[in-house]
Amino acid sequence: MLTVVKRSGATEPFSREKIINGVGKACQGRPVTEDQLALLAQQVEESVRAQGSSQIEAHEIGLAILEPLRKLDQVAYLRFASVYSNFDSLQDFEDAIAKLRSENNAK
Repeated sequence: MLTVVKRSGATEPFSREKIINGVGKACQGRPVTEDQLALLAQQVEESVRAQGSSQIEAHEIGLAILEPLRKLDQVAYLRFASVYSNFDSLQDFEDAIAKLRSENNAK
C-alpha cells in the first residue's frame, strides 16, 4: 500500500480521487474530460509507484502532477502551478508563461 506523508507529518493512503479532485479544480472551465483527469491520476500513481517506496511526500505527488498536466492543458497547468509552486508575483507567472511559449515554439 502506498502511503502519502503530508506536510503536517500525518499519513494517509494514496488516493487517485484526491488527485482528480485537486487537478479538477485547476481544470474548471477548461476543455478537460473526466476520462482525461482519470488518466492523469493513473499516470501520476504509476510515476510515484515507480520510485519504489511505500511512502511518498505529498510534495512529490504535486511534482508528479505538473508534467502530465502541462501536456493536458496549459492554462490548468498555470493555475495548478501557481498554487502548488507558491507564485508570489507577476514575474513568476511571466517566467512560467515564457517557458511554455518556448516549449511550444520548439515543437
